[in-house]
Amino acid sequence: MKHILALCLAVVTALALAAPAQAQNGPLRIEITEGTIEPMAYAVPDFVAETPGASEYAQQIARVVADDLTGTGLFREIPREAHISRITSFQSPVQFADWKAINALVLLTGAVSEEGGRVTLKFRVWDVFAGTELGQGMQFAATSDGWRRLAHKVADQVYSRLTGETGYFDSRVVFVSESGPKDERAKRLAIMDYDGANVQYLTDSRAIVLAPRFSPNGDRVLYTSYETGEPRVHVLNVGSVQSQILQSGGGVMSFAPRFSPDGSRVVYSVTSGSNTDIYMRDIASGATQQLTFTPAIETAPSFSPDGSRIVFESDRSGTQQLYVMPSGGGEATRISFGQGRYGTPVWSPRGDLIAFTKQNQGRFHIGVMRTDGSEERLLTASRLDEGPTWAPNGRVIMFSRETQGAQGTSSLYTVDVAGRKLTRVRTPDGASDPSWGPLQ
Repeated sequence: MKHILALCLAVVTALALAAPAQAQNGPLRIEITEGTIEPMAYAVPDFVAETPGASEYAQQIARVVADDLTGTGLFREIPREAHISRITSFQSPVQFADWKAINALVLLTGAVSEEGGRVTLKFRVWDVFAGTELGQGMQFAATSDGWRRLAHKVADQVYSRLTGETGYFDSRVVFVSESGPKDERAKRLAIMDYDGANVQYLTDSRAIVLAPRFSPNGDRVLYTSYETGEPRVHVLNVGSVQSQILQSGGGVMSFAPRFSPDGSRVVYSVTSGSNTDIYMRDIASGATQQLTFTPAIETAPSFSPDGSRIVFESDRSGTQQLYVMPSGGGEATRISFGQGRYGTPVWSPRGDLIAFTKQNQGRFHIGVMRTDGSEERLLTASRLDEGPTWAPNGRVIMFSRETQGAQGTSSLYTVDVAGRKLTRVRTPDGASDPSWGPLQ
């Protein structure tokens, strides 16, 4: 046990830098405010192909697992050309001395078989210096076109065993895909794996769409559409082409929707005349409740994970700031007091932080703060960063960044909550307004 704890020290340190950690079985509280993070060295040799048709899958799955782990910034892969040993059989004993010689702390081995269009993957995670297996070997299976999900499932397991945290790789993101010139840009809803693979389009480009939001279990998507000429909140079942308007009526615009944690309600903004307030709607009954009653512009609501509170943006103080109120409405408390304007707040799934967009002195930032507004930290800076969304485990944020120029396009990026690892997510076209779904 002591050796395993030592093995995980680098990863735990990195996670602790992002947020204080409370021990589950006692009062111990560890808080690290300074330090240098050394990613944990690991090795992933190509997985063993156990059937004639599995060779390509074995190589591809191993590479996706490595990309997932290395992309976190917590792990460093030892290049395959530095490997001394080769894994030729899943059952053969591991030559730990060869992996120690190249300073690998962790070794991941796997085997893949393919039969009748179905791929089966089994894997093991080894503590090299202790010469023992971390946890038990596992096996996953999927149809051949689902092999990437197998890789993400393995990466989630490895991440969890080495950090004690839930993984986030086997998840999807819904976003707005953008194409065409800037003054005639077509926008349609799309869905993809968290790393930009397997893009599928949910709507056509006939109507402008904005701000898609996943339901808690990932089966539905809320978004704003201009299909009727004015913005209206729609809900779409993933896999369907038919959407339903949740709010209608002449002279009323609805936008910025988000599901409640249990998926039974939708909170959104409504503009009637010159006033914009926040409303809540019960999906099953259609009952609607107005939550704010000020002459200010109040929008971008987001529930806390327990459903008891809502964070939103408002200019009731004269500038765009963040406020928190009970989910049933009532008195709101301002939580942002720094220089500049704050918007698009979203509560972390862990409940400990709120991510936001900040504009100050001509620069845009993605930042995080405690739910009372304390410990504000800016994670990014550019000419236009906006629209943060949380990974399912609350350790990574995805957002959109717009490039300069007359033909400037938006792209998606991820950043960890410590602000150390910034990564672009590759998509076929421009992309904006991401919403990260739950683990599949």
